[in-house]
Parts: sequence; structure tokens; C-alpha cells
Amino acid sequence: MIKGSLKRMLNPQTIALIGVTEKEDTPGRTLLENLCSWSKDLRKIFMVNPNRKTVLGYECYPEISAVPEHVDLSIIVTPAPTVPEIVEECGKVDTEGIIVISAGFREIGEEGRKLETQIKTIRDRYGMRIIGPNCLGVIRPHVALNASILKVLPKAGNTAFISQSGALGGAVFDWAMLAHAGFSIFASLGSMVDVDYGDLVDFLSSDANTRSIVFYMEEGIGNAKKFISAVKGFARYKPIIAVKPGRFLETPKPSLSHAGGMVLSDQVYDAAFRRMSIVRVKEIADLFNVVRVLQSKHLPRGLGLGIVTNAIGVGVMATDALIEMGGQLASISEEGFKNLSAVLPSYWNKTNPVDVFSDAEIERYLHVIQVLLQETEVDGILIIYTLQKTPQPKELATAITDLAKMSSKPIIAAWIGGKEAQEGREIFFENHIPTYETPEDAVKAYLCLYDYRRSLEFQYETPADLPVDQGPSKNNLKAFIRRVFREGRMVLNEEESNRFLATYGIPTVQSEISRDVGDAISIAKYIGYPVALKIMSPDIIYRMDVGGVVTGINSEDELRKEFEQLMERTKKYAPKARIVGISVQKMIEKIDYEIFLGAKKDKDFGSVIVLGIGGLGVQIFKEFSIGLPPLNQALARRLMEETEVYKMIQGYGRKPPADLRQLEQIIVSFSNLIVDFPEIAEMDINPLAISNGKASALSARIIIDKDSLDYASPYSHLVITPYPTRYVIPWMLPDGTEVLLRPVKPEDEPLVKEMLTSLSEKTLKERFFQVIKSITHEMLIKLCNIDYNREMTIVAEIMAEIRENSPRKIIGIIGLMIDSDFKSGEFGVIIHDHYQGKGIGYKLIDVLIGIAQEKGLEEFYGIVLAENRKMLRICQKLGFTAEPFEDDLCKITLALK
Repeated sequence: MIKGSLKRMLNPQTIALIGVTEKEDTPGRTLLENLCSWSKDLRKIFMVNPNRKTVLGYECYPEISAVPEHVDLSIIVTPAPTVPEIVEECGKVDTEGIIVISAGFREIGEEGRKLETQIKTIRDRYGMRIIGPNCLGVIRPHVALNASILKVLPKAGNTAFISQSGALGGAVFDWAMLAHAGFSIFASLGSMVDVDYGDLVDFLSSDANTRSIVFYMEEGIGNAKKFISAVKGFARYKPIIAVKPGRFLETPKPSLSHAGGMVLSDQVYDAAFRRMSIVRVKEIADLFNVVRVLQSKHLPRGLGLGIVTNAIGVGVMATDALIEMGGQLASISEEGFKNLSAVLPSYWNKTNPVDVFSDAEIERYLHVIQVLLQETEVDGILIIYTLQKTPQPKELATAITDLAKMSSKPIIAAWIGGKEAQEGREIFFENHIPTYETPEDAVKAYLCLYDYRRSLEFQYETPADLPVDQGPSKNNLKAFIRRVFREGRMVLNEEESNRFLATYGIPTVQSEISRDVGDAISIAKYIGYPVALKIMSPDIIYRMDVGGVVTGINSEDELRKEFEQLMERTKKYAPKARIVGISVQKMIEKIDYEIFLGAKKDKDFGSVIVLGIGGLGVQIFKEFSIGLPPLNQALARRLMEETEVYKMIQGYGRKPPADLRQLEQIIVSFSNLIVDFPEIAEMDINPLAISNGKASALSARIIIDKDSLDYASPYSHLVITPYPTRYVIPWMLPDGTEVLLRPVKPEDEPLVKEMLTSLSEKTLKERFFQVIKSITHEMLIKLCNIDYNREMTIVAEIMAEIRENSPRKIIGIIGLMIDSDFKSGEFGVIIHDHYQGKGIGYKLIDVLIGIAQEKGLEEFYGIVLAENRKMLRICQKLGFTAEPFEDDLCKITLALK
């Protein structure tokens, strides 16, 4: 239960400081000074200390209940053992939120953990929001709030800095101010008994002063599902940068599968960050350099960088760094060289980097930059300046700033030098132009810009609509898992695992389990030689380690001999292993490539999917990529592209390339399998063999998660909400036309675009309050690529198969966007002109009201043109109330509670 408001807590009108003191250099005294110096004229501050009547002349109250007004924010700085009781008192008087500065909790051991548990229990009872304990507090310069124990006066800016760590977070914050970073908020989260990263991202998503977020993460992220959902919405429009130390602290743990044994938690964080377009940096020094560059208005469309320098040696250094980091110098056209030659000395180098020479005046710089900006192959420009006789660094920076404001391509500066160069850098800082003291840092920043753009494009790439069964019958497999568990087994053998693959349409090779050599001979005759033999044992993880696989058996005599030797080797190298039998499998005689496809459960992010080199290479090279399910076609392709496997399977030597579309289908089907079965703890397909372009699974293994059998939610193992099939509803128009009402998918973008581009100007204006001249990919992303956890868009689609030779067609769309407080949501609906007046709008709104109620919303509202009488009449029938909003608009509201 959440009753407290994070918004009121972080912009409080009333504050209670509990544990205030006059003693110098104590948290209570520092908070008193910070609050009073920043906030005393803007908000009411009440001092609470039962042992004092006054503190520094301010009246003191004995307890929070004695404070004469409702309190938006309570700040606690008392000893840890007293905190639970004080939190209880705050809950009784309906405090909106609490910041617990006090230390002495889980960081000191078991006694501290018990205190945190008590605080969580009290919080659940009263519903107030809590930051901490063991934190530094919160600073919001734009609203003049310093509710922290940091003795700093940060500059107001557009960067939010959120840190879990206290000491190091404070040090980074202090360092950042020296680097001229301005902040919209600084928040130290401490132990995160309640408010975590996801909560603050939600809060900042509606904060106009926040243009980027920086995370310093020492431990976990709190509620991963909430974090992923919040970040997805924010990172679509504004950058998020993260530093997370401890990349090499974890060591692989013994596991019954390859996926379980080789995938580390930090690697999953990397994958999650990439999926959400979070830029991860490795060094603290990179944090605010990256912030600076990602707040640039323009992102490069390609790698091609044009370099302008007045010292060719430094230009060469920049080139070396660019090539080493994976970038490339932009090509310059003949026309470009001609235009450059018109202003440069006849002996200029006629190449990129362009040397303007040490005697270059401002006009020469500007002309060269303008020429490069017009070049098609130039995606961005790096301008390098070293102190020379002319021009002055400040004047040149001012001139370039004016040019950069008009440019659609990113311009980055490297002003090399001390005090004089710093004056030029200050000009760039003030105008949000990325500038650095070394060419290497500038190049790194440019490539970061490019990677960020690519990440956004990947995230919102429109996937192809693959012919994959989204919901195969799985009840028999669910029952089978429970039966296996009752037998005391946790590992499914190959034949059992193949049943799951077959259900999801993943190709397998024919095989059967034999109990003795006679069985094996019969099976081999039936499926045909050549065959392979594989030992089947729940106690043997890697069969190759015990010589448990024999391939290329072409006759009965050979089979008898190899069967016996296989059993002997197994008993020798794994004497205690339980032998279930020996699998006889039809051989694929020529395998071109081997891929590994697997899954495991991560402690923070739930089930993840792993793809890499297969066969023996999975243990040797451990080269793989990680994806968070559910995956669609575009995400499946990206999973492949992030590995060296992708280069190989496109044709290596004289081997034919793999059928990439079939592989995408297999990966998406595997993702659907993992989505549907929280009971799967780990799973391997190794190898997924590719022969003559086609892939088949040769071996599979499933490990059951016994703890998942009691999960209340079918998707509790996922941090990304899958496609909600429960909202798919068949329906019929009055004329008998069959329509399918269903949630939108990213694959629907072409259908949605077709609908929107065929609407009348009147219909478009009624929905968007303006005539839309162009339906862009960015606009369609908002409609089709949604987060089902906090958004819902339902489309009405005419079922194509009902009418012969009729293409798929969407005729209505309704969307719900849940507000950041999760208490209300705004909807908007649009119906195709040809289908208006048939009851579609009424039906869609009615369906969405049910979804809003299921999501626990208290209010459902929309903004409608006052002249849109048809929509107002529909909403009146459904029980909405209408009131003037602004200009010619009405707000229609339906109370759900």
C-alpha cells in the first residue's frame, strides 16, 4: 500500500527535523543549517527533540505528534535503535515521506537487518515513502531544498545524480561540482528499504529540470521490474548514465548447465543496461564527461568524424584514438577539398584531419567547419585548439558556439592548455557544447554519442512479424514438471527436454533412449544409420568430460562395440553417476556451425537468455551475448549480432550461410518457452547445429526451479512484462464483421501507420488536437512499442482470414498512459473514418476501463475537443463527468474507486 506522495515529500511545504542538535559537526546540526539557510523563507521547518525546548533559537517539539501542522517530510537523525519507533509515530500522523539519515543498520550486521525489517513492516502498514536508512539525504537546487548532511551549495542544472553509497557518492558529487556540473537533484538512497532507483526515475520523468540521470550503483537496483519499466520511458527521450563497480569480483559457480555456470551477474547488468539504452561507463572520471556529451542536442548518424586542428601532431593523436576505439575518419569529397583549398594555404595536407595551421584566424576555422558540415560522409566534427599567437581561445569558442547552435550535426571541442584555454572551455560549458582538455577524451565522447544513438535505434527498431506460435498448449508440460518434481528429480533428460522444444516448434533431431544394447540396435535400425550414442545421467553435467558421446556409428557391429565401451568409460570416470540409459540419435553428417542457446535465472533480473559459440567451444571460449525475455525478431537479431558467432554463420570459408530468419524464429520461440515456464531454472541447447543453412537442436537439458512451483504470478520470473494475451478479445460489428481487439505489438507499426495516414484531417485533429502532416517512426514508437506494465494500447483489427484476399487492417486504437503516481491514467482513442458510428469507440473505452481497474487506478481521464460531441456523448453514457480544461478542450473523468 502506497499512500505517501514522493512528489510532496521532495518538494515539501512542511519539514520536521527529528533529532536536531546544536552540537557542531553533527548530522542534526548540519541539517539544521542546510534547511534554514536554503528553505526557511519558502517552507515551514519544525524542530523535534524531546530533550530540548529550543535549538539555536528555534522552538523544539517533544515528538512529531506535537507538531501543529501536517508534515510533508520528516528527517530522522537519531540513533538506529530509536528509528523504528519514530517511523511508527510519523506513520500515525500521516507524514508523506521520511528520510532516515541514521546509520547502524544492515551495514553493521544482523541486529541492523532486524531494525530494517521493522521499518519495512511499519512502512507497509502506513504507506509513507522512506529514503534510507544510512543515507546522505536529498538536495534539489531548483526548489531550494537541501535535506542532506553535505555542506555544499551545488549549482542548479539539468543532471540528476542518484547514488546508493553514502561516502563515495558524496565524494563523486563533490568532484562533479569542481567539473562545473549542475544538478536537478542529488539523492543518496542508502539501504533502500522503500524508495529505490526506479521510484526516483519515475519521479524525475515529469521533472522539467532533469535532462539526464547519473547512477552510481554499488549494490543492486532494488525492484528490477520497476526499474526497467521506469527507465524504458525516461531513456526514450533523455540519457541515463551508470557506473557500477565490481565487474570482476564475482566468480562462476558450479552449475548443472552451461548457462548457469558461465553467466555472471555483472554481465546480466550489462545486457539489461544495453536493452534499456543506459550508457555504462567504467570510470568515475567518465561519468560527467559522458553526461555533458549526451546532453548535446544532436546525435551522429554514423561513425565518420571530421577533425579540424591547428596542430597536426595533436590531430594525429586524435586519429589514433579514433581508430583504436572503433571509429573512423570521414571521407571528404572532391568538391569539399576544392572548397577547403580556397581558404587554406596551398601546402595544406589535403586530408582529414584538416590542419588549419598555427596562424589560423577565426574566419579560417569557421570556413573549414562550414565546409565539413556540408559533407555527406561527415557525421560530426571535432575541433582541436592549441594555444598559438592567434586567435584567442575565448573569442574562437564564442564564434564556434554561434555556428554550433545552427548545426544539425554534433560539434565537440578539445581546448588544450591551462588557464587561457579554460576561458574558452567555460564558453562551451555555458552553451552545452561538449568540450575536453585532451583529444582522446573528445574522441571517446563522440563515439559514446554514436553508440547511444545506435542503442536507441536498436531498442525501437520495428521487428518483422514472425510466424511464431505465441501460445502453444502447455498444460501437459506444466503437469509433467510437477510429476518429475514429485519423483524427486530436478533435471530433465534429453528426451524429456525435447518435448518442450517440439511444443514450441524448435527443430530437433530424432532420438530415443535405449536401456540396453538390444534397444539401441532396434532404434538405430528404425531411424537409420549413421547414429550417435550419448550417455544419459542426471549426475553428469558435461558428457564430453567422461567420454560420454560417440558419433559416426554406421553399422550394428560398430554400435555393439561402442555401446559397451561407452558404458565402461562412464563407470570409470563417473563411478557414482546414475545411468538412465543411452540416447540413440540420428546423425547430422555434415555440421557447418554449432551455436549454444540457453537460459538461467539471475538474482536481480530473473530469467535471461544466452547465445554464443556451441559445442566444445561453449566451455573454451565462453563468448556469448545475453538478452532479457521476451524477445521479438529485432531483439533476436541483435542478440546474434552482439557475438562473434554472427560473423561466422554468415558464411565462413566455403560453408553456406545460416538461414538467419529461421534462427530468429528459433530464438523467439525459445524466448516464448522461457516466458511461459517460470519452472525452468536453467536450460541448455548445445549444440544448435546448422547444416546446409538449417538449424536443429542436437542436445537439450532443463533444470527445474523447485521454488517456482508456488509462484503466485505466472511472470514473476521476468522483469519485462510479456505480451498480455489475456486482453485478446474477439468481437463483432453490427454488420457481422469480425474484429479482434488486442494489445498492440511493435510489429504493428506498418499497420498503424497505414491507418493513421488514411484518416481525414478532422479525425486526426480530434485525436491529436492538430493536423498531423507526417506520421514519423518516432511517433509510431510511442504508439506501438509500449511498456505493458504502465501503458496499454488496444487495437481493433479486422480479422484478415474472414474475407478472402483481404489484407490485415487496423480500424481503431485506444491508449492508456499511467501517471507517475500510479493512481490515475490518461486515455486517448481514434477510430477510422469508415468505421465510425459502429460502436467501436464505446467498446474500446469500456475494455480499457476494465484494464485500468485491474491495474488499480483510482481515476481514468481524457482530454477531448469541446466540439467533439460524439466522443463526449459516448463518455457520458459510460459515466464520465466533463469540465472545461483549457481553450477549446474538455477534461473527462471517471472515478474508479
